[in-house]
Amino acid sequence: MTAPLIAQKSPYSADVEAGKNYFWCACGRSANQPFCDGSHKVTQFVPVKYTAEKDGRVFFCGCKRSSQAPICDGSHKGL
Repeated sequence: MTAPLIAQKSPYSADVEAGKNYFWCACGRSANQPFCDGSHKVTQFVPVKYTAEKDGRVFFCGCKRSSQAPICDGSHKGL
């Protein structure tokens, strides 16, 4: 596997809590998108740690192509 699987061609909206750590799925295999469930263990990918700076809504990348991973940068629009 040289490229991550595209989990979906749109971002995942998630409410986050300030100071809490979240682990974004970088491989696209997780059944718990956009978060890691350990499925990456059969790939070369590793989850990306995201620490919320404040309470609120975050848009996590669903296509796994964002240059600002784990946050969506609109890369899915070109797929």
